[in-house]
Amino acid sequence: MSGGSFSRVGVVGLGTMGAGIAEVLARGGLAVVGIEINQDALDRGRGNLEGSTGRAVKRGKLTEEAQREILDRITLSTDFADLAECDLVIEAVPERLELKRRVFEQLDRVCRADAVLATNTSSLSVTDIAVTTNRPAKIVGVHFFNPAPVMRLVEIIGTVLTEDGAVARVADLVRGLGKTPVTIGDRAGFVANRLLFGYLNQAATMLESGHATRDDIDAAMKTGGGLPMGPFTLMDLIGLDTCLEVLEAIYQESRDRRHAPAPVLRELVTAGLLGRKTGRGFYSYDKTATASAPAPDAETGAPAAEAPQPVVGVAGSGTLAVAIIAGAARAGSEVRYVAGDGDKVQAARSELEKALDADALARVRGGSELSELAGCELIIEAVSEDVSVKRSLFAAVDNVAAPGAVLATTASTVPVIDLAMATDRPGDVVGLHFPEPGGGLVEIAGTVVTSPGVTDKAVELAGRLGLTAVRCRDRAGFIVDALRFPYLNDAAAMLEAGYADADSIDAAMTLGCGYPTGPIADLDRLGLDRAVAVLRALYAESREAALAPAPLLEEYVTAGRTLR
Repeated sequence: MSGGSFSRVGVVGLGTMGAGIAEVLARGGLAVVGIEINQDALDRGRGNLEGSTGRAVKRGKLTEEAQREILDRITLSTDFADLAECDLVIEAVPERLELKRRVFEQLDRVCRADAVLATNTSSLSVTDIAVTTNRPAKIVGVHFFNPAPVMRLVEIIGTVLTEDGAVARVADLVRGLGKTPVTIGDRAGFVANRLLFGYLNQAATMLESGHATRDDIDAAMKTGGGLPMGPFTLMDLIGLDTCLEVLEAIYQESRDRRHAPAPVLRELVTAGLLGRKTGRGFYSYDKTATASAPAPDAETGAPAAEAPQPVVGVAGSGTLAVAIIAGAARAGSEVRYVAGDGDKVQAARSELEKALDADALARVRGGSELSELAGCELIIEAVSEDVSVKRSLFAAVDNVAAPGAVLATTASTVPVIDLAMATDRPGDVVGLHFPEPGGGLVEIAGTVVTSPGVTDKAVELAGRLGLTAVRCRDRAGFIVDALRFPYLNDAAAMLEAGYADADSIDAAMTLGCGYPTGPIADLDRLGLDRAVAVLRALYAESREAALAPAPLLEEYVTAGRTLR
C-alpha cells in the first residue's frame, strides 16, 4: 500500500474515529502525526490506538511485531506546530461547525502552503469549513465510516473552490489504503448519511404517529426489508445524540420536513437517553451484556403444535398469488385457488409444479369458480392492482365465504378500507401485504371497521402458515414500502441531479451502511413501475413534495427501461 503523493499525514482528534483513521494510515505504511487538545485526551487517544490494534492481535489479524510497527509510525503530540511538515492533515474532532472552523484556522497557520487539509465531517458543509481558511482550494472532505479500520467506504468531497487534482490525490491515497473511495459533491449528509438518516427519521415519525410499534417496525425492516437491523436498533447503536446532530445539519440545508428531527428523538436526547452508550434509548439495555436488548422480532401468532393448518383460499394466478399458494402448501395447508379461466388455472398449476414437491402439490386445487373458496378460513385476494377489479371480487366473495372467514387483500396502493366497504362484511376484512413475494414477512393492516379479534385471528393464521406477522394501520405503503420507497426515491433524485453516479450511490449504502444491495440496484430489482405506484400513493395520502416520484423514475417507467 502507498500514500502516493502523501507520505506524512496528520490527524487532529484521536477519539474512536480519529484513532481509527490514524491506524488505517499507519497500516498503509505512512508516517502519522496524531494531535489532541491536552495530555489527558492524548493519553485516551493512545489507549484507543493500543486497544484497537491489540484486539486485532488477539483475533489473529495482526502479529505483535506488526502492531509495534504500526504504533511506531504514529507520533503523538499536543502541539499543532508538529503538523508543519505534513502533506495532508485530516481533522476528526466532534461534529460542531465552530469547533471545526477553529481547528482549520490553526491548521492554516501552521501547515505548509501546499498541504491539503481535509475534514472528516459526516454531515456539515465542507465549503463552510473551507472559507474560514486562506487556502479554500486545498480543502476537501474525507468521510471515513466507523470503525475506520474495518469499513471499506470513504466519501471524498470536493467543493466549488477545491482545485483540480486535490480530490483525485486524496482518492488515490484512500485506494492505496485498501478502501473504496466515492467522489461526490458538497451536500449535507453527502450520500450515505443523507439517505440513511432520512429513512431513520421517517421510522421515528412512523412510531410517533402510532402507525406501528417499535418492535414491528424493526422486525419488518429486518425480515421484510432485508436489512441487517431495524431502524430503532440502529439509531440506538449510532447514538441518538449523533442522529439528532446529523438530521439538524441536513435539515438546515434541505428544509425537507422528512429531515426535521422527529420530536420523539429530540425528547429522548433531552432526557439523556442516547441509546446503547447510556443503557437506554428506544430500547433498554443491560449494561453487563454485550448484546442488544430489543424484543423478539415479531409476532408469529403460532398456536399449540397440535392446531390444524388452516384451509386457505387464494383468488389470483400471477406471481404473487403463486408465491402465496406455494408458501401455504409448504406449511401443510390445504389450498384452493381461483383464476379467471382455465388457461390461467393451468398456467398457475404449471408454476406450482416447478415450485412444490409432490406432497405439497397434492394439497393444492385450482378452479375458475369462486365456489372453490367455500369453507376456507382465510381467503386472500391477489389479483391485479386495479381498484375496480378488486372491489368486484370482494363483493362476489361475500356469496361464498364461510361465516367467520378472514377476507384479506394484498393491495399495495389501494386503501384496505376501500375494498372492505365493497363487501357486506367489512368487519372481516384486513390487509395482508407481502413486501417481498415469497418472503417470510406479512404486514397485517386492520381498518377502522375491522371487527375486534379479526386482526388477531389474521396474525394467528399467518403464524400457522409459518409467516412472521407485523401489524400496522391501513396507510399507503404499510411499513416496509412506506419506509423503503422514499429512501429509494431520494437515491433516484441524487442520480438525476448528477450529485453522484449509480455505482457511487450503491457503494455508499452497501459499504458504508452494510445494506445487502444499493438503492439503484434495489429499484431495478423491485421494479420502477412498482416504485412509482407506491410513491404516488404515499404522495396522494401525505401531499409531501419529497414523496412524489422523482421525474427520472417516471421517465424510465415510460421508456420501459431500468436505471442500469
